[in-house]
Amino acid sequence: MFGSVDLNLAYSIGFTLYVATGVVFIIWFHRLRKNAEIWAGDLQRRGPGWAIGGWFIPIGNLWIPRGIAVDIWRASRWEPYAADGRRELTLLNSWWAFWTAGTVVDWIATRLYAAADTVDAYVTAASWSLAGYALDITAAVLAILFVRRLTSMQHAKATGMIPTAR
Repeated sequence: MFGSVDLNLAYSIGFTLYVATGVVFIIWFHRLRKNAEIWAGDLQRRGPGWAIGGWFIPIGNLWIPRGIAVDIWRASRWEPYAADGRRELTLLNSWWAFWTAGTVVDWIATRLYAAADTVDAYVTAASWSLAGYALDITAAVLAILFVRRLTSMQHAKATGMIPTAR
């Protein structure tokens, strides 16, 4: 059975990895936003600084970075001014939906744990927390796919490679 020291260590390691991954992701996101400025600067509704700062605005971080991601995506397409294709933004929207849902559920679980004073209240909080973890894991997998796809789009555009058939 795990002791409290073991759990604290596991939580500390998990939190450190979460923060490190977040820092790397935000640096990547900012760099891609700066690239998008070169290809279709007029399509970018927010400046490059928002690709960093938008993540740190309470409540606003639930939609500002998504708007920036959409602008980056459009600028990174082979034809940035073309209309969005059917289901073109499905990966981005799926990742964002799971990420925001996970964020909200994690917030609810934290509040439930803080207010828990009975076994049933702790079970309820744990259930919300478990649901949050499931959403977070799904969002992480989708984020990896999103990062790979958008990086590939920008690489193809930067090198002049012909886009692959879909």
